[in-house]
This record gives sequence, structure tokens and C-alpha cells, in this order.
Amino acid sequence: MFSRLREDLASVRERDPAARSTWEVLTCYPGVHALALHRLAHCAWERKLFWLGRFISHVGRFLTGIEIHPGATIGRRVFIDHGMGVVIGETAEVGDDCTIYQAVTLGGTSLYRGTKRHPTLGKGVVVGAGAKVLGGFTVGDGARIGSNAVVVKPVPAGATAVGNPARIIEPAGADARDEARARKAEQIGFSAYGITKDMDDPLAKALHALLDHAVETDRRMQALIDKLEKAGFSLDATVESADEFDAQRLSKMVD
Repeated sequence: MFSRLREDLASVRERDPAARSTWEVLTCYPGVHALALHRLAHCAWERKLFWLGRFISHVGRFLTGIEIHPGATIGRRVFIDHGMGVVIGETAEVGDDCTIYQAVTLGGTSLYRGTKRHPTLGKGVVVGAGAKVLGGFTVGDGARIGSNAVVVKPVPAGATAVGNPARIIEPAGADARDEARARKAEQIGFSAYGITKDMDDPLAKALHALLDHAVETDRRMQALIDKLEKAGFSLDATVESADEFDAQRLSKMVD
């Protein structure tokens, strides 16, 4: 138990630039307290002491504002930053080195007992503030959930989910990482609040691509018309003039 506590303290100091000392983390970080109490509650739960597990969980919620069901499985070096309003359900599984911010819900969408109702987070997942991950699916290793995203389907490893309902941004490789991250954070692939360098909404990207294609089509059509007119063909009577297409104005609307 004490070895895991030391791991928790070290992981907080690595991932939170506001942490000035190990003593400060131990005494002033509710996420550390919530995880320590959860381990006691989970131990009682596994020994069929259900009331005791729920009571310890309730005390932890009262003291920290973080509600973790005693049946949930939490990995090593998990960091719950700020933490107020975090809810982790009974069948949720949180992998090693995950980071969870305030007001996150790992919730269930089924009312049937004995089923996998809550999500499974792989290793190194970052869940941004206010995000809701709802259902018994898996979020792959190293994935990132953007702040206030509502995720209702699986997220591939290394991908980013943004929006409501969440849309998936596939990983673009190592060059998509933010060059301004600290060296240690870059080594472990950490991104605060699930924010990445390439964070555009996939729908906005698709609309921009369509606008770019429309501009290129207009350019080619105009070039074709110019060549036909130079060849002696008059198109005034057969081709109606098109409305003015302001791609820049539409692009700003999409942004």
C-alpha cells in the first residue's frame, strides 16, 4: 500500500507543475486521498464486505468530492487532478498512468446487474475536464478525451475524441505532439486536459476540405472556359454566370 502511495505522489509531481513538494501533494491533493480511501473500500468490497466498502467510499466522497464506487478497478499511478465532481462507476476499469480531471464521469448506460456497464480506460489515457464516457466499451491505450466531450463508443489507442457526441481524431504520429510540452511529459505522451496540437473537429476538417475542393473546381472550370474562348468558342449564350463564391467567408463560419 505504501509503495503505491509513493508511486502516486511521484506521478503527481511529474504531471502537475503546480506541485511544489511531496508533502504538499500528500496533504493537499484530494485525488491522492480519494485513491487511498478507494483502495481500502475496494479491499473490503472484494472480501464481500459490501456495506463497509460503500461506507468508506461515502466518506471519501464527503471528504474529497470524488465518488469512486468500491467495485471499480483503478490501476497504478493514476492522477485525479482537482477532482471535484469526478464519478467512477462500479464496473469501470482505469488503467495505469491515466489522468482524470474534474467533473469527469465514467458512467454506465445499462440497468442490468452483473454486466459490464461502465467503460474501461487503457494505459496512459487522459480524460479532460467535464468529459462523460458512458458505456461498457474500451478507450485504447494512450487515447485522449477532450474537455466536455461525450463519448458513447470505443476510442482507438492513441486517438483523440472531441465534441458532443464525440468524434474520433485518428493519431497522426509522433509529429502531432505539442513541441512545447515538457520533455518528461513528451516521453510519456501526456497532454493536459486531453488537448493535442491537432485538435480540430473532424466535421470542421471535412467542411474545410469540401470548401478547398470547391475553390479548386471553380479555378479549373474558369481555366477551361478561358481556353475555349481563346480557341474561338463563345460560351456566353450557353453558360450562365455563377453566383460569387466567397470561400474565405464560409471558412470563417466553419471555424
